Parts: sequence; C-alpha cells; structure tokens
Amino acid sequence: MTIKHNATKHNGMGPKRILKAYSCSIQGFKAALSHEAAFSQELLLTAVMLPIGLWAGNNGTERAILIGCLFLVLITELLNSAIEAVVDRIGPEHHELSGRAKDLGSAAVFLALLNGAVVWLLILCG
Repeated sequence: MTIKHNATKHNGMGPKRILKAYSCSIQGFKAALSHEAAFSQELLLTAVMLPIGLWAGNNGTERAILIGCLFLVLITELLNSAIEAVVDRIGPEHHELSGRAKDLGSAAVFLALLNGAVVWLLILCG
C-alpha cells in the first residue's frame, strides 16, 4: 500500500480556504454525531448545561469559564475520537502502542471532564 503525501497541498486562499475549512469541520461534526456515542452524550450535556452556565455565572468571566469548560470537553472528545479512528484504521490487531494511544486519549477526556466538574463546583459553591 502506497501512502501519498503532498507537502505542497494548496487549499486556496482567503474566503475559498475558509469555506473549505468550514466544510471539513461540518463533516467532522457529522461524523462525530454519527459514530461517537460519547460525543453525542457530551453534546447533550453541553446543551443542558450551557444555559445554566449563562444564568449561574455572576459575571462575564465566570460565565466564560463555565461555558469554556463545556467546550473543552467536546474538543477533547473530538481529538480522542480522531486518535481512535487513526488507530483503528491502522489495524484491528492488538498492539501495545495502539492501546496506549487510545488509553491516553481516554485519560485526556477524563481530565477534561474532571476539570469541568471542579471548575463548576468551585464557581457555583465558592
């Protein structure tokens, strides 16, 4: 199998590049919603908690931190899902490095969730 890599790949400039990047992002969201149950659950959690964060924060800074934690979880989950997809693409057989990559991605999601819980508790109960 030959892997082609074009180091001079050009995605256009200005609005054309922005539209292409936007299109790729939408495809990524669709893939996450279709194939990643954890992302769908975390997105639902964000949809519920975002208005609470807007209401519960005492000022703009608190609101931004509360909401930022929610987006950090989603971002981390997307990156974890990307890692898992690449590892699965390489092959289904067990390999120590493949398992480690998936475990590290999972640990990153766990820390993002823990960070969100701690921040919400500190802001709302502090």
